[in-house]
Amino acid sequence: MCIISSRSSCVGVWHHWLIHNTLLPFTSSRRTGQYSVQARAKNASGKPPYNRSNSQDSLDELAMDDYWKEVEHITLSGEGEQLEEVQLKVPDEGEQEEAWLKEAGLETLFDKSATDPEDIMVLLSTLTRTQAAAVEKRVETLHQTLRKRNKQHHVPDVRDIFKLPDGGGSKVSSPQGQALEPAVQPETETDINLEVSFSDQALRYKEGSKSSGEAVTENFKLSRDKTGLTKVGDLSPQDMKKVHRLVLIEMTALFDTAGIDLKTHKAVKLKVKESGLFGVPLVTLLEQDQRRQPGTKVPFILQRIISRIEEEGLETEGLLRIPGATTRVKTVCEELEGKFYEGLFSWESLKQHDAASLLKLFIRELPHPLLTVEYLSAFIAVLKLPTKKQQLQALNLLVLLLPESSRDTLKALMEFFQRVIDHKEQNKMTLNNVAVVMAPNIFMFKGFRNKISKQQEFSMATETANIVRLLIRYQNLLWTIPKFIMNQVRKQNTENQKKMSKDRAMRKLLKKMAYEKHEKPEKAPTEACGSSQGFIRVQAPQFSKVSMAVQLTEDLQACDVLTRFLSQDSSLSVKREDLCLYEIGGNIKERCLDEETYMKDLLELNPSAEWFIKCVLR
Repeated sequence: MCIISSRSSCVGVWHHWLIHNTLLPFTSSRRTGQYSVQARAKNASGKPPYNRSNSQDSLDELAMDDYWKEVEHITLSGEGEQLEEVQLKVPDEGEQEEAWLKEAGLETLFDKSATDPEDIMVLLSTLTRTQAAAVEKRVETLHQTLRKRNKQHHVPDVRDIFKLPDGGGSKVSSPQGQALEPAVQPETETDINLEVSFSDQALRYKEGSKSSGEAVTENFKLSRDKTGLTKVGDLSPQDMKKVHRLVLIEMTALFDTAGIDLKTHKAVKLKVKESGLFGVPLVTLLEQDQRRQPGTKVPFILQRIISRIEEEGLETEGLLRIPGATTRVKTVCEELEGKFYEGLFSWESLKQHDAASLLKLFIRELPHPLLTVEYLSAFIAVLKLPTKKQQLQALNLLVLLLPESSRDTLKALMEFFQRVIDHKEQNKMTLNNVAVVMAPNIFMFKGFRNKISKQQEFSMATETANIVRLLIRYQNLLWTIPKFIMNQVRKQNTENQKKMSKDRAMRKLLKKMAYEKHEKPEKAPTEACGSSQGFIRVQAPQFSKVSMAVQLTEDLQACDVLTRFLSQDSSLSVKREDLCLYEIGGNIKERCLDEETYMKDLLELNPSAEWFIKCVLR
């Protein structure tokens, strides 16, 4: 059964909670929206006076009126319905630090039986000074908490974990004894520097090392990197696990630098639907869809609703803003539950505005918010950071921390919203309009019905709308893995390989000592398939042309390699967009290359890599 829930007062209560606790197979879109906004002094409809947030953007009166109309429609559409509220568990003292260290892969620091301590030391050896400080802070807090409890629990002294150089300081020493602090690269005011730790950049800004303040701009862009940008989905699961741990540490360090204390929460387990379409956990939806089509990343029902909206054309005025008929939407929802997977639902009869309301209903009815209970308060806290650049960097890290199901679904929605905005001249839905209409649908969820002041409720409105604006406008940036994180992953892989090589060498030596008389002479090691005398060997085991040699030049890019491969095998029926050149081995497990990657520069970064052309799932 489809439930349209009651949401009265939940906006305000959710903001109240945040105030006290902020301590697809869809392909990537490269489009960005354009919008400038104006501040206002007073709300004409009697809402509390608007206070400009430190997000460096404000929302105009007309747009905010659309927000309140959307909230009113959500509330009225669910009158009389009762739903089990989401209950939040506030962590006990020390519990949050334990959970954080565990998620960061550092549980050995308080539990010797957890994992290999040598792996922990490899991770610690790659941290920047601000990242190290974040770890130290959590270990020290946990140490103090456990001492209060008089628990027989081993937590090492932070001085034993981080061997600080003489004279103090908070830099982590690398194995060579030099602080891992990357040099600042030249950048323009609008560049987002992905090569230097965001938290280190924030610390320099805080210490006043920048000669001038940040320009207020809406034109931030990615700095191009010759070794190629790395998007979510380009890496192997093994390397993504390392990325998650490093991103968690970096995100925490960034907020620490600004003096913002994040308190995460866990949702108490609720009894949720185990099948169906609406009110079903994303993971459950994807599991049932993947049984029908392996590799599905965005729920079928959401894909189909978006397709239906687009079939009618995105030029319709007021698209996403004008609601459908509540009774019709409820009827359609119930009908879809019974007919969708059987293919019996008549999509042609579904009106476009009803379909848009159905999309918003799908988001709201998720048992837990799309941005997750754990990170929702952190998304709001982003606006507390002092500069727009830092806000975008924090959003980048938070997007990377989301579970895969939430991250992929959010990306599909942001791409769709951008397509709507691309038709703003006809549909009158600018970036600002779409953001304010969708914000309550993304940030409101079940429960939180207690009363709070209108001022707090209004503040919540502008904050969430600004977050959605940034998510839509900068989606190309936000789903990118920063290069400094990639470099840390590469270093971890290199250190782990050294350890494995030592182990292999020891086993060989022992074997040689035991069977020296019968040992055959070892063959000289053959050169890897990566490169030889200015050429790289590109392998394609999935295709009839299993390999080809490609000459390295300064200008050779990954796209050139793919073009050459397709031109040499006319029998291929595969589309160009379904192929990817992969970097495999060396200091990375597996990485699908950005087509603008310069091969010679990447080979210098990973000289032991091999190169493969493979089909990719879209």
